[in-house]
Amino acid sequence: MRWPPGGSGRIGEWIRTIGLGLLLALGIRAAVVEAFVIPSGSMEPTLQIGDRLLASKFWFWLADPHQQEIVIFTPPLGAGLPSQTLIKRVIAVEGDVVEVADGQVLVNGRRLAEPYLKERPDYLLPPTPVPTGMLFVLGDNRNASYDSHAWGFVPRQALRAKAFFRYWPLARIGLLR
Repeated sequence: MRWPPGGSGRIGEWIRTIGLGLLLALGIRAAVVEAFVIPSGSMEPTLQIGDRLLASKFWFWLADPHQQEIVIFTPPLGAGLPSQTLIKRVIAVEGDVVEVADGQVLVNGRRLAEPYLKERPDYLLPPTPVPTGMLFVLGDNRNASYDSHAWGFVPRQALRAKAFFRYWPLARIGLLR
């Protein structure tokens, strides 16, 4: 049986082609890559308000999150941000001890090299172990970011995607670091 019914010739071919294209696009968006728009300045200077990114939704099926990756996630309930999606940088993973002192972030007692920062953090965080299955995330604009220093850890299963490519604005197109 041919679909659509009575769909022979060019019109039927167009309908089948468009239908297949839509199915492929929806499948790719659901499981492979999704586009995101940056709504705030919490990741400045790395990401600016209005930047458009592509993020890999399957990356974390293949690999564990690593320090300094930019991730997209659903915040934990304690953050008070229901049904929002956030983007931050992974600072520490399970088993690490994170600390913020004298404007420096330390992970396992070592100062973290952070050339991407807008400014050094003006807050303190005592040595805090990252529990199993959790991540500690911070925005690159440390003093204007609502992140793990304020509300705690992100569960590993809350990760939605790994941001990897900025496609807009064209003047700053490229891979994210």
